[in-house]
Amino acid sequence: MAKTRFGLWYDFRNPGPDAPPFEALYGDILDQIVEAENIGFDSVWMTEHHFVEDGYTPSPLVLAAAIGARTRRMHIGTNLMVLPIHNPIRVAEDAATLAILTNGRFDLGVSIGYREEEFEAFDRNIKHRPSLMEEAVEVIRRAWTGEPINFEGKRFSYGPIAVSPVPASPPRILIGGMGPPAIDRVARIGDGFLSTAGIGHDLYIEALEKNGRDPDAGAIIAGNWAIIADDPEAEMHKLAPYILHQTNCYIRWGVFGPDAQEFTSVEDAVANGFYELWDADKAVEEISGLLSAYPQIEDVHFWAQFPGEPVTSGTRRMRYIAEKVLPRLR
Repeated sequence: MAKTRFGLWYDFRNPGPDAPPFEALYGDILDQIVEAENIGFDSVWMTEHHFVEDGYTPSPLVLAAAIGARTRRMHIGTNLMVLPIHNPIRVAEDAATLAILTNGRFDLGVSIGYREEEFEAFDRNIKHRPSLMEEAVEVIRRAWTGEPINFEGKRFSYGPIAVSPVPASPPRILIGGMGPPAIDRVARIGDGFLSTAGIGHDLYIEALEKNGRDPDAGAIIAGNWAIIADDPEAEMHKLAPYILHQTNCYIRWGVFGPDAQEFTSVEDAVANGFYELWDADKAVEEISGLLSAYPQIEDVHFWAQFPGEPVTSGTRRMRYIAEKVLPRLR
């Protein structure tokens, strides 16, 4: 367990008529991340979506650079970027620059995406997601060698161009997914698995072996949806509007399948969604069991706050985890 990092997860969303200016929110979150590093958190992760009314961040690499400038040791990553809508050379250059700025503290986490409006806006065909994804990963890897890319595929074609500068420690390419085909792709071409709520760990280990890779050398970066507080049920009720906003947005986007209905109560959202309710003792028990079952887990990170939740509220929960949970896991 000593090697496992524990971190925070951000989407920078800011819904509601009383939402603070984004300038204030971003500044407060950056201050929160600095405090998180000072009280023992090891990593910070950003996710990405586009054209969301509440400001779900479309620019995680820009935020990663700001975080890198404010922190000293925290590992920084994306969990995750929608790679098929991006130009892979541009991503390779930006991620390489981040790795240089942070002295190797950055990893690039990506996935295939699922919102059709994002693909349409960036002039991509959502039916081409698998080939866009796999070719982009290959192009990015070649770009980070500093050698001519020389790639000819179905979606991308590059001649003898070379990306410069390249970092001394290139980022790993971590890949997310929940279904068997997606997890098989992770095992084939990824440097590690971005998991959500513990889904797919067993499939990833099996897929590594099936694809001729050593399961013991696998890497799992575990996004955790637990609400950890001294009284987690009371915390759930305080967070009710923010939890419902988060969950119901994902339902509308199709994460839970085409026929999923939006939740009307926070109790239903927690019982039937990704969330868990843990106090410190339960968190230590559950996370210890997870790490014992899957020693491939390198990082466990928690939502720092929910969409619309005041930063001060998320900070209070963050401090509880740092004081009551992390020392016992280490």
